[in-house]
Amino acid sequence: MLTTSGLRRGFWCECWTQDLTERERPALLASFDAYSASEADRWVAATLRTISPALDSDASDVAWAWLSQGRIATRQALLRSEPCTVTITQDQTRITWTIRPAIFLPLAHRQGTELPACAHDFEPHTPD
Repeated sequence: MLTTSGLRRGFWCECWTQDLTERERPALLASFDAYSASEADRWVAATLRTISPALDSDASDVAWAWLSQGRIATRQALLRSEPCTVTITQDQTRITWTIRPAIFLPLAHRQGTELPACAHDFEPHTPD
């Protein structure tokens, strides 16, 4: 939805990975700007379907549980403009997808898949 001031509502999606054997902070693996709840949860779903054949049985079960049941709750929360998180753990790696409501400013628009230069000025937020 585009507002009269040029602001556009949507969702900021991120995928973070963390090696649980190290004391390092999570690393940003990918990000995506979605302009609808369905586009946001499809981004997570497509990724989970892509990696699920390589997951161990526990992580695969978590992935498919979200795909079959959790995705519905995620979509409903997004439609209420609530942030959502999906997390799976494979061996010693935690993968977390976050989806947050956002208002996109025209001056911070991406050029293709490249993030604007200012995106690298911010420290990652770790969940409480």
